[in-house]
Amino acid sequence: MAGAKSKKKSAVWRKIHALRCEDIKLWCLRRLPILKWAPSYNLKENLIPDTISGMMLAIQQVPQGLAFAVLSSVHPVFGLYGSLFPVIIYAVFGMGRHVATGTFALTSLISANAVERLVPPLSNNFTTSNNSGVLGLSEFEMQRIGVAAAVSFLGGIIQVAMFALHLGSATFLLTEPVISAMTTGAATHVVTSQVKYLLGMKMPYISGPLGFFYIYAYIFENIKSVQLEALLLSLLSLVVLILVKELNEKFKRKIKVVLPIDLILIIATSVGCYCADMENTYGLEVVGHIPEGIPAPKAPPMNILSEVVTEAFGVALVGYVASLALAQGSAKQFRYSVDDNQELLAHGLSNVIPSFFFCIPSAAAMGRTALLYSTGAKTQVACLISCILILVVIYAIGPVLYWLPMCVLASIIVVGLKGMLMQFRDLKKYWNVDKIDWSIWVSTYVFTVCFAANVGLLYGVVCTIVIVIFRFQRARTVSMKSIKEVECKFKTEGDCESLQQVKIVSVNNPLVFLNAKKFHHDLLRIIQDSASIQPCDDINKCEQNTLLNPLSNGNCHGELSLQPCTNERCALILDCSGLTFFDYTGVSVLLQIYMDFKNRSINVLLAHCKASLVKALQYSGNLGSENPIFFDSISSAIGAIDLNRNFSKLSDHSEV
Repeated sequence: MAGAKSKKKSAVWRKIHALRCEDIKLWCLRRLPILKWAPSYNLKENLIPDTISGMMLAIQQVPQGLAFAVLSSVHPVFGLYGSLFPVIIYAVFGMGRHVATGTFALTSLISANAVERLVPPLSNNFTTSNNSGVLGLSEFEMQRIGVAAAVSFLGGIIQVAMFALHLGSATFLLTEPVISAMTTGAATHVVTSQVKYLLGMKMPYISGPLGFFYIYAYIFENIKSVQLEALLLSLLSLVVLILVKELNEKFKRKIKVVLPIDLILIIATSVGCYCADMENTYGLEVVGHIPEGIPAPKAPPMNILSEVVTEAFGVALVGYVASLALAQGSAKQFRYSVDDNQELLAHGLSNVIPSFFFCIPSAAAMGRTALLYSTGAKTQVACLISCILILVVIYAIGPVLYWLPMCVLASIIVVGLKGMLMQFRDLKKYWNVDKIDWSIWVSTYVFTVCFAANVGLLYGVVCTIVIVIFRFQRARTVSMKSIKEVECKFKTEGDCESLQQVKIVSVNNPLVFLNAKKFHHDLLRIIQDSASIQPCDDINKCEQNTLLNPLSNGNCHGELSLQPCTNERCALILDCSGLTFFDYTGVSVLLQIYMDFKNRSINVLLAHCKASLVKALQYSGNLGSENPIFFDSISSAIGAIDLNRNFSKLSDHSEV
């Protein structure tokens, strides 16, 4: 035992010593994309557009950070931290040059479930007399951000584990209709969660299955408690935001810098609320005290990790899916590549590390990413510049936001989700292209609205897999194939007659347990349905009649059955070029077909076989053939058949 252990240790040490500096450098370049683009950064061409984009991004990051923190049921200041630390981490590890990560509505809504469940509301005020000693906030607020940070930490750990298991490649299961429906349904949930702020209503936190409908039922039952001042301010904010953003979009090519309406609205409403003393006069809910500075890092409470597993999985999956879609979209638009697995690592670390700095779960946001597109950002330097401006807000401007009305923040959230909500327009496209995709979209959206985003995502993936399996089983597995004259190389009438009993069948799909039985049935049926061949005068007639095309009706008489051939030995050539992969069941079916046809005096030859298929067939059964059965092309298989028949005729003449 001791000798075996020493051998293992020595083998490990040999591998470590075998590592070269070049290998370490390549690994760093692969896992730290910033080392690839930062050294070649063009200051002259890229710095100005990145600076402008960074400034515009910071203007949008600040109100969204405050709003998504409230959506996550924590103090607004933690949204500012969530707009800072994850951005820095992603800039180092992420591959999306135009992806704006940070606070995200969907992940905030998911983490709010854990916060409200584990730390139920005790007071309507953000600060109480029970001071925690951290930023002047209460113990209640610190407990709440502790839960949100724990969700972020565990969600990031799950993403890093998925990276280690190389599950980034499994994203092919996340089809466009599923992602579109899930994000639209989640956006509907977010809008619903903000209705209480838009109406100025006091209502308990409602979540769980069918919580969407319970919220609106509660609102209609208590419609008399709507605060008129908050409703009017919300309507005014919504109209201004939508109108100005539409104008910005319409004239973005004519104006160099878009109007930062979010920031202007925040300043205007804060000043108006302060001057009119709306908090005391009308009871309008405001953000409240925003502490200055960043507290010392602290580990999330590890004792509650087991209680936030569900929300952590939701954050990991929903956040990654939404972020990856944006990263792939930016890569496609600006012609660079994105590694799906590396994005798992980047977003995982963007959740794990910031959780020690009191950050809520993060992901890439559609609105902010679109802003980087429109303002001409070149690299992640734009996001790093936005971090500098957010630091200024945290240390200097934050306390001024005390008078910001909550209904205005809610309006900013709702308008910011416009891009996701407009995905309803995709329904027309799916209906015209594939009605099954349309039904997947609708059902996934319904599941997301009725339950939660992670449930809707799981349903969409399962539904897609089931439909693919159903379609795979029903897909056409084989078809008759015709050969070009130049490939056959047979020109005489006698040669044409020798091909009368040859059938060429193309295998169109992989051969696995899902379709192996249907493959066997289709092969027998297509041969039984094919007509026997009459003699032909030239090669063209020979090709048209002997090598039957599936689209040809054929005017031949008689049938080729699977009964033993009386005159010449029949032959079947399987073109395996479309057989891209197989399993044990598929190989077993091929062997069964070979033996059945052999017993009926029908030779089976396989063309265009992969080496792995040849090896599997030879290993799985005794083929028992004196002549070769594997060929590189259909032409060589036909040539072998003709050669064997000529040899048989010569032998017969010799005996005579």
